[in-house]
Amino acid sequence: MAPLSTRLLIQRGRPKSDRLGKIRSLDLSGLNLLSEDLDPKLLSRLKQLQELDLSDNQLETLPADLGLPHLQVLHCANNQLSDVTPLCQFRQLEELSLEGNPFLTVSDSLKVTFLLPELRKFNGKDASTTRSKAENLNRELTTRVTAHWKKFVAALSPEKQAEAQADFVKSAVRSVRYGPLSLSEFTQWRVQMISEELVASGGTHTHEADTPEGRHKATATQEPRARPVALRRPGDTPLSLSPEKRVCTSPLGPVEGSLVGPDSGQLEPLHFLQCHSKNNSPSDLKTQLWACAFEPAWDEGQAGATSQTVATCGGEAVCVIDCQTGLVLHKYKVPGEEFFSVAWTALTVVTQAGHKKRWNVLAAAGLRGLVRLLHVQAGFCCGLIRGHKKAIATLCFSPTHETHLFTASYDKRIILWDIGTPNQDYEFQASQLLTLDTTSTPLRLCPVAPCPDAYLLAGCEGGCCCWDVRLDQPQKRRVCEVEFVFSKDSEASGQRVDGLAFVNEDVVASKGSGPGTICLWSWSQTWQGRGSQSTVAVVVLARLQWSPTILAYFSLSTCPDKGLVLCGDEQGSVWIYDVRPLLAQCSPPQAAVQAPTQILKWPQPQALGQMVTKTMVNTVVANPAFTYLTALTDSNIVAIWRRREP
Repeated sequence: MAPLSTRLLIQRGRPKSDRLGKIRSLDLSGLNLLSEDLDPKLLSRLKQLQELDLSDNQLETLPADLGLPHLQVLHCANNQLSDVTPLCQFRQLEELSLEGNPFLTVSDSLKVTFLLPELRKFNGKDASTTRSKAENLNRELTTRVTAHWKKFVAALSPEKQAEAQADFVKSAVRSVRYGPLSLSEFTQWRVQMISEELVASGGTHTHEADTPEGRHKATATQEPRARPVALRRPGDTPLSLSPEKRVCTSPLGPVEGSLVGPDSGQLEPLHFLQCHSKNNSPSDLKTQLWACAFEPAWDEGQAGATSQTVATCGGEAVCVIDCQTGLVLHKYKVPGEEFFSVAWTALTVVTQAGHKKRWNVLAAAGLRGLVRLLHVQAGFCCGLIRGHKKAIATLCFSPTHETHLFTASYDKRIILWDIGTPNQDYEFQASQLLTLDTTSTPLRLCPVAPCPDAYLLAGCEGGCCCWDVRLDQPQKRRVCEVEFVFSKDSEASGQRVDGLAFVNEDVVASKGSGPGTICLWSWSQTWQGRGSQSTVAVVVLARLQWSPTILAYFSLSTCPDKGLVLCGDEQGSVWIYDVRPLLAQCSPPQAAVQAPTQILKWPQPQALGQMVTKTMVNTVVANPAFTYLTALTDSNIVAIWRRREP
């Protein structure tokens, strides 16, 4: 694209005029413009410009001095913008479109409300929703920064307080934390601003006018945080952070037992959410919730890295929730779909300018047999995979190959896909690598921990099966290589396995092979004793006591870093087992069934305002650090617990 010229601006400007100073509307969309093509000296001559369309170009940033004092409408959709701070030059902007910029995040959406005081419409929707969310966060951040200021100053002698104030800003940015990791860029940005205001005022106050709350006094009065019923926000905008989504934050019923060991700490109820309701109805207590998964931590691989953002699915919606605040960060709906499974992966992509960006991509699948790849931060679906003739029961990503995705379907097939990395239009083109045939419906997928590139375990309606998934083998369609049974009796084969997960590099937890128990068995010992057999009895290490229910499909999960096994039941309880002491014993396998370490009871009816008197917890997942635990029910409730440090 040649640089912008006066002639081009006159051709594309409205109303028609031979003078740039009279143009009020300018369309520069679809010209493949780069950031350096926007010449401030030329564009600043558009003194009366009120509307500018820069959509469908290749802009990575906007120049900071375009000189458009009367601009009211700006369209920048479908570019490569990664920073919104240059927008502060357009103080009169009332309408803004930034859709289709994959590197803009929820944090950038919040920043917009501070940078543009007159903004009324954002991405085609009323900007008050985003502004309300920013107000809630800003109130809490202001409180925390002020408390940090008092603590910081109290630790200094009077003569050092004045000279140390400059250090306070750095200290606050480093120490003050609130909200999900996905909003950390925004919160640190605001913490710095609030801290600088405190320092400038000598610690007396912050300037209310600098917050969206101060500029827009007409916002609705905030509802109390704890409510007996869940109030629903009308509509389904991607950024819904209203605390009114909560059902309750009340004390839990009796808790049996307590965690032991170095990671002990009482689990306390934090939020009970109703965010998957059909037609946004608060009376919907029937929508079945199926699966949840914690987002990979942004600093994953570093000591102490963990996540507090969880994705949940059920009905026609996938929700992304911050466990600390109970806020729904994103909601993705597909009318007529019923989502059964979600899984995260962290991709590294390279922009056209050669910059590396990290994407956390969420895969979701269900009744229609389609896999949707969701770019959660940007808020859109960037890939659709078709490969199954029936519903997809579950899916999971390879722990060693970030683009390898396993999908398991009611068509009795498991498919390994390579979703690849997105192209320049931020779309995925998945390719099929393997097809694994099953004799019954696969319910749970579990790459074998010590060799995830070689073998895949699956809990199926007909038992526990294992496939060779090595890609250096010629066959692209394979049958089950080994079936594992949990008793030496011949009739043990064919029993449903509806729970399956590795506790550590060797020990597997499985459920469904016997009523009232969860089985711990050794992968290495079982595999060594296989020989050439196609049916192998597992080497049982221990059996854990669980509910005696005959009901099925209660999914278990593990927290390998903490040596924990978790499972819900038909009474709304969460069974927690710390199996580290058990596995550390050098004695032969335990004959006696081992009791749980702790059982979390569902809250008493009065705690939820008589809303839910009985429920089943069918899925329980904890984040790697075991600081948050999320449970899903058959009555459309997402329950979140937090571990209180001892």
